[in-house]
Amino acid sequence: MGGAIHDTAIVSAGARLAAGVTVGPYSIIGEHVCIGAGSVVGPHCIIDGRTTIGENNTFYRFCSIGGVPQDKKYAGEPTRLEIGNGNTIREYVTISTGTAQDAGVTRVGDDNWIMAYVHIAHDCQIGSHTVIANAVQLAGHIHIDDWAIVGGLSACHQFVHIGAHTMIGGTSSIRQDIPPYVMGAGDPFRPVGVNAEGLSRRGFAPDVVAAVKEAYKVLYRRQLSVEQATAHIRALQQSHPPAHAALQVLIDFLGSSTRGIARG
Repeated sequence: MGGAIHDTAIVSAGARLAAGVTVGPYSIIGEHVCIGAGSVVGPHCIIDGRTTIGENNTFYRFCSIGGVPQDKKYAGEPTRLEIGNGNTIREYVTISTGTAQDAGVTRVGDDNWIMAYVHIAHDCQIGSHTVIANAVQLAGHIHIDDWAIVGGLSACHQFVHIGAHTMIGGTSSIRQDIPPYVMGAGDPFRPVGVNAEGLSRRGFAPDVVAAVKEAYKVLYRRQLSVEQATAHIRALQQSHPPAHAALQVLIDFLGSSTRGIARG
């Protein structure tokens, strides 16, 4: 065990901390915790449970990471939490371990910006490069794909799937799945268009963004069922080869949706 461990921190003998890990004053690290090199645990944090954390993560003061699920069915099973590399996790964030009723593991990927007072419940699967703003509340079993942005004070129903490159405005209520690339807000969530600026910033070519916009119109403005819209998007995919991969992400999402998509 290496790094700067403050004299007032309590680190269990079974915990595994790589070289260069910093643990601040009055923080507590449980016996089943593993933390990768370069990670910083600020003061007054608790990290427990069967929790594995990668490299170069920063946990700000008063985080509670790896706590037992807030699920009445939980009966002490050895479920887990896995956090990747390079995440910023701000004050008062809570992240629970998984449950036996799902995959048994809550996951957070790499390079996520998780702001103050966010709650990530049991069995959530968070991708990489997301922004989850202040006081967002994620119920259990939620999936958030890469590059999604969830605005502050938003609440998400359990089992919701939020697609890649979405942008959700603050104080939104998410009760159904949000397809990739969609931008919107509200209670309930109402889509208003495509996150074109975000796609452009991430290197999507203009013709690909144009094809995504056309797919949005097919899905939201032509009064089609999801199945009918998917067929039209497949045809669009064939006529726009540069956008094939981007449109496939949307097609796959629509085919896997279990709660139905939010249409406002």
